[in-house]
Amino acid sequence: MQAFERFNIAKYNTLRYLIILLAFVSASCVTQFRRVQRSEDWRVKYEAGLEYYNKKDYYHTALLFEDIRPVVRGLPEGEKVEFYLAYCQYNEKTYLLASSQFKSFYETYGRSTLYEEAKFMYAYSLYVGSPRYNLDQRSSLEAMEAMQAFVNQHPDSKFAEQALDVIKTVQLRLEQKGFENAKQYLRIGMYKAALVSLDHFRREFPDSRFAEEAAFCRVEAQFKLAERSLPNLQKQRYKEVLDLYKELVDSFPNSNFLRDAEKFYTLSTERYNKLKNNNQSNS
Repeated sequence: MQAFERFNIAKYNTLRYLIILLAFVSASCVTQFRRVQRSEDWRVKYEAGLEYYNKKDYYHTALLFEDIRPVVRGLPEGEKVEFYLAYCQYNEKTYLLASSQFKSFYETYGRSTLYEEAKFMYAYSLYVGSPRYNLDQRSSLEAMEAMQAFVNQHPDSKFAEQALDVIKTVQLRLEQKGFENAKQYLRIGMYKAALVSLDHFRREFPDSRFAEEAAFCRVEAQFKLAERSLPNLQKQRYKEVLDLYKELVDSFPNSNFLRDAEKFYTLSTERYNKLKNNNQSNS
């Protein structure tokens, strides 16, 4: 028992020592930074800022570089300050601020050796800062357009392959959002809107990975629209179900959705023929 208590006391003392040491080191670092920050020599702040940057301390780098930014504008060091500030924003995950800073850099330093990288990072910051596919994709579109402009201007860039990957990823994201929007109309029973949205999706993304399911969803939406239509509209709408089913079979003869689609086709055939015969009898 006494040995156990001695072990706990030793453990406590070690932990206490480490906390005191950490507090001392932290206070020392703060004091050192404050000393640099109060310096009237911009070169001291510039060199310290580079050291902080190399240590991946982007917060302190940004504080120092923001201080000297107006002083070094027009000097060779000013270019690096602006460029590193953009990367500080990027590494701190403030991506929209980073994209704005990278854009400002390449617009200001058009002849810089860092121009190409800044232009790529402008678009890439927009991309990584864009939301998931199911949210507003305006920044994704902006990123894709910026990446396409970059590839067009710098087809042989070391960043070109990565830029093309981003374009492809954004296209897939937009494709998924378009399809999910159309499916949502189907889920909530807005069948006309679903059909319009699915038709738009088909034209916008003809080679989509969702093309097969979208073709089936058109059959389903058209059938459910026909079911809920006024009697004078049902015959034509059931006929459209048959046409859409044939499109599905022609385009995807081995589709996994055919069994479910056949149910809509069978019911639509029966109801269409019945309505057709009724019309002939009445005439």
